[in-house]
Amino acid sequence: MTRKRTPSKDYHVDRRCLLLGSAGFATVGLGASSLGMPYIGNAAAAEPIKIGMIWAKTGSIVDQAEYLAQGGLLALEQRNNMLLGRPAEIVWLDEPNPQGAQQSAERLVGEHKVIGIVGGALSSFALAISSVAKKAKIPYIAANAATGDLTGKSCNKYTFRLQPPVDVHARILAPYCASIGKKWYLLTASYAFGQDIKKAFSEYILANGGTVVGADEVPVGTPDYSSFILKIRAAKPDVVIGGIAASDLTTFLKQWNELGMKGKIPFAEISVGNTDLWGVGPEAADGLYTITWWFKNPNNPPEEQAMAATYEKKYNRPAADKAWMGWLGMKSLLDAIEMAKATEPAAIVQALEAWKYRRGDIDVGYRAFDHQMTNRILVAGIHPKITDKWDYFDVKEQLPQTPDDIAKAFGSQADSACKMDAL
Repeated sequence: MTRKRTPSKDYHVDRRCLLLGSAGFATVGLGASSLGMPYIGNAAAAEPIKIGMIWAKTGSIVDQAEYLAQGGLLALEQRNNMLLGRPAEIVWLDEPNPQGAQQSAERLVGEHKVIGIVGGALSSFALAISSVAKKAKIPYIAANAATGDLTGKSCNKYTFRLQPPVDVHARILAPYCASIGKKWYLLTASYAFGQDIKKAFSEYILANGGTVVGADEVPVGTPDYSSFILKIRAAKPDVVIGGIAASDLTTFLKQWNELGMKGKIPFAEISVGNTDLWGVGPEAADGLYTITWWFKNPNNPPEEQAMAATYEKKYNRPAADKAWMGWLGMKSLLDAIEMAKATEPAAIVQALEAWKYRRGDIDVGYRAFDHQMTNRILVAGIHPKITDKWDYFDVKEQLPQTPDDIAKAFGSQADSACKMDAL
């Protein structure tokens, strides 16, 4: 049952700015030329610098995409919609499916002349956008996709990825699952993200003396999981490993609860966000997860705490992890443009390879050999009793702990399937 999305009073992005007629694309930041700042001089009359953004406006992932987009928009707003002393704007196009994501990327490059792109909410979308980035030689930040191929065998010089790949999440969560029991059932989506999860967790449990007692691949947008849940109940696994995203996870967990399975068999999944659980509701929320960011984490650096405060004031709700991912992905691109002091793609790529951002006691950045961002991941359960409609997670650990452990978890260049090309 795909949830119908109703307009929210909290959604304050001005649609007069976002929606440009039937073309369905958005341009944000046009107000920069009206700022009248004396130091701009003749820059206000210059052609605006355009950044492309591809997040879903339709389909099953639209809820999380709204946060991703708002985070990206906020990153430019924090710069007063200016780059290199010139007005800057974001052109936001839809990604209804992989083909639509590819077409949007082509439009951004061909029609809108963007100098960089951020987006790709699903792995299949990101891979499609990445292929356009490579061909067009345009910098692309994949802020949300987790498939290993993006910075593995399908890597290219123009694509950078923020989200840790599936195998990194799996190395962190799988030992927790194995400590619960060694009979696993896998329920994964039938596209790159789910297939990577199936492979990573199957390999782990078989290598550690366990068994896979069942495995199902399900299409995106599956409305009824009852037949799969009945199969899981009959197989009696110790743990269910999930690999379904966004509203599909919401649908599954609601039906899991309705069929009396909550608390009966532990459920675990990697790379889950606030929006996935907020959609489930406190009665049905259940599971053990890896998450990339949490708005209440006291270890968040001051810049992220300020971003979260600004976001909450603007939208009257906390910043979800997806808002942070959209913000940091866009921030890294904007920072790189300023570092390069140019809009030329090769210069921006080189700046992205050199870009660093301090998070606590570690420097976060994109590795030159595969353009994967290295960072920590949070392991979280669900509060036994949820009293705050925004606060579901009980964070257990922040891993890997040391820079050496981070490097080991993400793997070395020798371990990588990426054969990086040249500019």
